[in-house]
Amino acid sequence: MTKYLISRIIRAVVSVVIVVAVVMVMIYSFLDKQSIFANDPVFTKQKSNGKQVYMMQEWERYGYLDYVNYTDYLQELTDNGAITSEQRDVYKNLGKNAAGANDGAAEYIQKFTEFYQSQGYTVVPLKADTRANGAVKDGGQPRLYAYRDVPILNRLWNYFSGLFKVDNIHTVEEDVGERGLEFTLYDPVYGGNKFSPAIMGNGTHHKYLLYFDNQFPYIHQNLLKVKLGMSYSVNKGIDVFDTMTQSQGSFVKSTITYPSGWAEDSADDLHTATYSAGSLEKGELNQKYFVDDYTSVTTVKSGMSKMGYSFVIGILSVILAYMLAIPVGIAMALKKDKFMDKLGTFYIIFIMAVPSLGYIFLFKAIGSSVGLPAKFDMQNPTWLMYILPIVSLALPSIANLMKWLRRYMIDQMNSDYVKFARSGGLSEREIFSKHILKNAIIPIVHGIPGSMLGALTGAIITERVYVVPGVGNLLTTAINSYDNGVIVGVTLFYALLSVTSVILGDILMSMVDPRISFTAKAR
Repeated sequence: MTKYLISRIIRAVVSVVIVVAVVMVMIYSFLDKQSIFANDPVFTKQKSNGKQVYMMQEWERYGYLDYVNYTDYLQELTDNGAITSEQRDVYKNLGKNAAGANDGAAEYIQKFTEFYQSQGYTVVPLKADTRANGAVKDGGQPRLYAYRDVPILNRLWNYFSGLFKVDNIHTVEEDVGERGLEFTLYDPVYGGNKFSPAIMGNGTHHKYLLYFDNQFPYIHQNLLKVKLGMSYSVNKGIDVFDTMTQSQGSFVKSTITYPSGWAEDSADDLHTATYSAGSLEKGELNQKYFVDDYTSVTTVKSGMSKMGYSFVIGILSVILAYMLAIPVGIAMALKKDKFMDKLGTFYIIFIMAVPSLGYIFLFKAIGSSVGLPAKFDMQNPTWLMYILPIVSLALPSIANLMKWLRRYMIDQMNSDYVKFARSGGLSEREIFSKHILKNAIIPIVHGIPGSMLGALTGAIITERVYVVPGVGNLLTTAINSYDNGVIVGVTLFYALLSVTSVILGDILMSMVDPRISFTAKAR
């Protein structure tokens, strides 16, 4: 079993990397990168050189290319001590264009050009924006920059090497004073009087690395973070994993004590505090609450996360599907060609023939007519709003399970070993429970882990129809918005769930069927 698991895990990892690589090639090679500016209001306001530079900056941020500005190049030389700040200010003055720069600037322009061209970059000089009479526009400056496409192997390496981030006291590069960790048994968030152990850091990205609260699973950590990819439009500036796992809904206030000692009812979650350089000096309001630059916090909300809603609805629909499909499928097989079998067959054909959108809207109309909520209301949540999406999501699964269970059972009932068991004197009940059902249920069992884990991915159509704030439509929204970070991140998430479900399905089958062994070769 161990050798099998190691082999499957290795193949699963390779498969996931290949899937992500294919998606990256499709996004960054086949799609027009100009499309990301279709709904960008900042892009439409840019003029000439500014628009060109803005495009390069955004393409770098989206992961299309590496971009280097001549001014940034001079700043790097200044930081390394190669030139002084006074020389930097002189050399960055390109005159009206790069060719007409002063002698010192011309030397470093040449160095900049030769170095980046040797690295495979394309160097682009831009003249200053001018008016119709030839005068330079206000604020107009010539530009010089270099760019190159990011190779797919580099892109893959950068993505997977940054998949996990371990926070430490050297994460923050700015001067934060004495770096270190602090362990306390009485969390300051609760006024310092409540027993609640916590580990806090200085120089770390997160203020709290480990803490307790009253939310399941009660102990939380910020030491290790999953980074699936940054969103650029769907949830701008937020990582895909955080987008799927952050709570939603209305604010939940409680009495909290800020680091300054000020206590008030607030929805701020101080346990999520992250470092924001200069925020204490720049914000007068921050000085009332905080004593350092760990001022960026999220808020506590009443609802679940996107993944939470999708999982709850998905898992309940899976349970409902198996609870209904297994007994009905068994009854159809035992009463073959009878009323029960014909009724079940009609339902299967109906589900297969009618488009999913059709019967979902039909069921939504029926449910609304009897008073059930037809969409999610985050402000006034009630358990009744779960009924219609759960049942709608279960309908196709019920039909599919019924169909296959009926088929497997009829195949087993006509097998030679069943006839031999009857001739041996076994009762029909014993034959059914010990042989027919046990063998017929094995293929059905294989799909259980996939159904359970698949609930995390949500259901695109069902969630859109019932306005469920889940992850079901996250991928389609990202594709429509050309949000490359979300597309790649969600693809990786789905791929991991898929390969994990296959492995768990194989393990579950081996537990149900003793004939399946992963420890010896078949003879």
